[in-house]
Amino acid sequence: MGLRENAAAAAGRTLSDSEPTTEVREAPNLTEPDLGDLSKDAESASAVIAWSRVMGEVRSIAKNERFDGGRAGRFNFRGIETALNAFGPACRKHGVLVIQHKVATEYRDISTSSGGRMRECTALVTFRIYGPDGSYFDSQAAGEASDSGGRSTPKAQSIALRTLLINNGLVPTEDRDADAVHFERAESPVRPAASYLDEICNPSTSAGRLRQIHHELGTTRQLGALVTNEVGDEEQIGAMVVRIGKERAAGGAE
Repeated sequence: MGLRENAAAAAGRTLSDSEPTTEVREAPNLTEPDLGDLSKDAESASAVIAWSRVMGEVRSIAKNERFDGGRAGRFNFRGIETALNAFGPACRKHGVLVIQHKVATEYRDISTSSGGRMRECTALVTFRIYGPDGSYFDSQAAGEASDSGGRSTPKAQSIALRTLLINNGLVPTEDRDADAVHFERAESPVRPAASYLDEICNPSTSAGRLRQIHHELGTTRQLGALVTNEVGDEEQIGAMVVRIGKERAAGGAE
């Protein structure tokens, strides 16, 4: 008698032939190989060797955290705290330091579907990973986050750190292959050229952001679009961005 029959008998009923059957699969073989003493010669291990030993400690991180964003979608994910809880003890055991070395950020203001305004940060973070012998190697990871209260930068940095740990640690989830599902990407709506005017004319807009705006307009083929500039004249928006960028550079603006 199988599990289904035993369960039915305990409930005081019998199974009929018409009841649906459940496919039962064997669990995957999760027996870990014997890696020996991973802390042997720890003090003289290089950064690469020490990191490989950390990888030997962190074998999998399941996507147990749930995001429920309503119309924005629902999905499971592995958050920064989960990644730190897995990698922190292993790094301390093997004398590995993961240090944020350089951060390059870009910002833009975005509108939400409810009409609110948020600040979006894209951060490219260079991490320096030290071993017990003082050697190190650098690795980069990117993070992107939005927030309405000035926290988009630390959020983006946290996402970059999580990405670094999981990707460099080659940490599996035991989930199905993401490439098993295919979809067609819809075209993104084009932002109108006129919507950039306030940001272009704002004295606090950096030269880097002006270059990014010029690139975005070029990508959407709107550099030649006519707009009303800051003095009320018609001007091509691409030429306007270049002119204002040069004026601010001449005035010593960063």
